[in-house]
Amino acid sequence: MSKLQILVADDETNLRRVLSAQLQRDGWEVTAVADGEAAIEALREHHIGVVITDLRMPKVDGMALLAHVTETYPDVPVIMITAHGTVDTAVEALKLGAFDYVTKPFDRDELKNVVEKAAKTRELSQKDVGRDPEGRGRYRIIGQSAPMREVYDLIERVADTPSTVLITGESGTGKELIARALHENSSRTEEPFIRVNCAAIPPDLIESELFGYEKGAFTGAVTSKPGRFELAHGGTLFLDEIGEIPVSMQVKLLRAIQEQEFERVGGIKTMKVDVRLIAATNRDLKADIESGAFREDLYYRLNVVHVDLPPLRDRTSDIPLLLEHFLEKLNARLGKEVKGFGEAAMSRLMAHPWRGNIRELENVVERCMLFCDGERIEVEHLPPETRQQDGAGPAAEVAAGLLAGGSAELGGEDGVGLKDVVKQATAKLEKQLIERALEQTGGNVTHAARLLKISRKSLQTKMKELGLRDD
Repeated sequence: MSKLQILVADDETNLRRVLSAQLQRDGWEVTAVADGEAAIEALREHHIGVVITDLRMPKVDGMALLAHVTETYPDVPVIMITAHGTVDTAVEALKLGAFDYVTKPFDRDELKNVVEKAAKTRELSQKDVGRDPEGRGRYRIIGQSAPMREVYDLIERVADTPSTVLITGESGTGKELIARALHENSSRTEEPFIRVNCAAIPPDLIESELFGYEKGAFTGAVTSKPGRFELAHGGTLFLDEIGEIPVSMQVKLLRAIQEQEFERVGGIKTMKVDVRLIAATNRDLKADIESGAFREDLYYRLNVVHVDLPPLRDRTSDIPLLLEHFLEKLNARLGKEVKGFGEAAMSRLMAHPWRGNIRELENVVERCMLFCDGERIEVEHLPPETRQQDGAGPAAEVAAGLLAGGSAELGGEDGVGLKDVVKQATAKLEKQLIERALEQTGGNVTHAARLLKISRKSLQTKMKELGLRDD
């Protein structure tokens, strides 16, 4: 897992130092600030992956900071720091979108586990589908193709029911947006929407994550803590990557779904809840049943209503709508004024198989805009794997271009091998990307790092390796 940059916001100097030191020992890069106002500024200036904030701070408090991050950086998890007297407020923050909370004085292992879960969730939770404010689809989801209209009709029919829904589809097709559409168009829309990415949680922690735990239930349980089922009471619980839950936990999950009751880890009191469950997976659960990795009774309990999302290659008529949306979104973020795509470039994009689906499409549009200096994106701005039509892979094109430039000769005693060619091509491409990002941001290394989605420190190291520091 790549190490993201952590933003720590707390007005207590000593706690800020302790948190920063511990996080740095655990291998994270840390930016520390004394209040919420400075935190908002840091989010603009740095490539932040996870926010850790105190509830009570001057100028802008933790709840206001949470609201700002949820609205402006929805894929950045927020961890709240709370004293014993403000646990109820922290629980309310979870219902409003916070990822988790830790209680002062915090246990080192607990903090480490929470941060690692948040970072893993951030890594897994890329935006799948842009939300549509201008009528290019329904339920704020973009797409007007026949397969998507079938999905919209299904949402309309089952959204305001208590039935469990199983959403399946390849990675990057927009499963979380469908789950949110089901919640927002039900009578539970004013109640919590609690999301859990089961792939981000270590197997030995999944029970306490879902059902909570009592004080002293295990090492590090310094206080009682509600689980996600409790937090979702009255609302919707979305279990993403449901196929990653260990078999040993599946029977307990089945009981919680069927009976709407459970016990916290280390507790004896039975908790009753009213939760509408939505699950999602990109795995073939029927094959997992055959191999013994998934319980058949749990599968049929989840699969009351089945929503199967089509891959992008099966709804290519939606690609122009998605491209239009991504251009608008990224023009604002990158400070560009790209108007559209040339006919040849559009043809290549429509023909590409899009194994990564809409997530891959958005990433390609961003790369194209980074290299485009005019108003239209043409074929030369497309990445090699999208530009190809003759079956040659991207590596072949890069290597061919490198060799054509006379910088390497394959074979013979004095020639270079494949690894050398790839190394030279990679360095050349990295240098071009970094130069373009620095040019785009007026030489601002921090902003360039955000464009390239790497840390400022990593960019500085790479610039030094490529001889760009002096420039």
